[in-house]
Amino acid sequence: MNPATWVEGAAGSLHDVDNLPYGVFSHGDEGPRVGVRIGDLVLDLAPVAASEMLEVAHVFEATDLNPFMALGRPAWESVRRWVTGLLTDETERGLVEPNLVPLDEVQLHLPIAVADYVDFYCSMEHASNVGRIFRPDQEPLKPNWRHLPVGYHGRAGTVVVSGTPVRRPCGQHVSTGSTTPEYGESRRLDIETELGFVVGASSPLGERVPTSAFADHVFGVLPVNDWSARDIQSWEYVPLGPFLGKSFATSVSAWVTPLAALEAARADLPGQDPEPLAYLRVGERAGYDIDFEVELNGEVVARPPYSAVYWSPAQMLAHMSVNGASLRTGDLFASGTISGAEPGRRGSFLELSWGGAEPFTAGGQKHTFLEDGDTVTLRATAPGANGGRIGLGEVTGTITPAQ
Repeated sequence: MNPATWVEGAAGSLHDVDNLPYGVFSHGDEGPRVGVRIGDLVLDLAPVAASEMLEVAHVFEATDLNPFMALGRPAWESVRRWVTGLLTDETERGLVEPNLVPLDEVQLHLPIAVADYVDFYCSMEHASNVGRIFRPDQEPLKPNWRHLPVGYHGRAGTVVVSGTPVRRPCGQHVSTGSTTPEYGESRRLDIETELGFVVGASSPLGERVPTSAFADHVFGVLPVNDWSARDIQSWEYVPLGPFLGKSFATSVSAWVTPLAALEAARADLPGQDPEPLAYLRVGERAGYDIDFEVELNGEVVARPPYSAVYWSPAQMLAHMSVNGASLRTGDLFASGTISGAEPGRRGSFLELSWGGAEPFTAGGQKHTFLEDGDTVTLRATAPGANGGRIGLGEVTGTITPAQ
């Protein structure tokens, strides 16, 4: 239980001192730098750290979180204790208060310099739904699915911060009933509701990272929307998997919630059968109890539960590095679409509309895939250490016409 904050309006909110997500912001004519959110304010860390002559003060002057994250877990924990003290000790108020900036006065930037991006496919409900939609006469899950976290290597250069418009992509696709591809704009543009994990501490090439070292390497989490052009994807993905249908844009929240803030949200996995191979085994509370909302044009259309995801993030990280692939500061890996068992808990429009055959309603209108002008916002909350809930940020994007 954290002590109460003296910051007005923050106590009991989604951004109380049991949260303290990090981001990168700019204010007025000043350049981007690192801040921490408390309530509806941003604490400018650089001047406060400099005035207290912190050894790590320079990392808060950076234009992304990477220099701070590269310091490793002891530094992450030390800084979190320091920031918590600043915001709960009344004697620090004179130092801190002049460096609190209203959130509505700042511009938020991509919080990390993305090194590599890997997207997994870890929700059994989502994988099963997709299998039933595309292969109705076959077993929904492929034989390898229960034995390893399936994933693909995405494009780091097209990861964008929340609020960035998403242009409708063009590419090859095949019309219904045809076997000949045509080039044009995607007609089946979709969302994927995901949880992303940000690597802070790197690892050497040739050495694998065990599941037990997850918290030593992963700095924090953030909501992710892995926009997907289903028609482009379905034509290109055989035999090597997703490519242009995914690489045009991946949106992430501007705030990274430290892994330490999610201790109260840890939960058991839903169960794994068969038992994974030794390098993938985890103990109790390897999952997270995190609730998402999917909002389309201002109306919530789905509430996917991260607690239903089959593979844990520690298993994703271990599998990603089991062949000796190194981790780099700024690596981003995501869960894949999060879906629950009920229709209202599906994390993609592909599932909500059952491949376009069963339109769903939002704003009094029928929807299948995304139209130009549609705005999608994903939000996530989790149990916090103070007994309430914490906000994991939101990620928003609006579809603009194809070029």
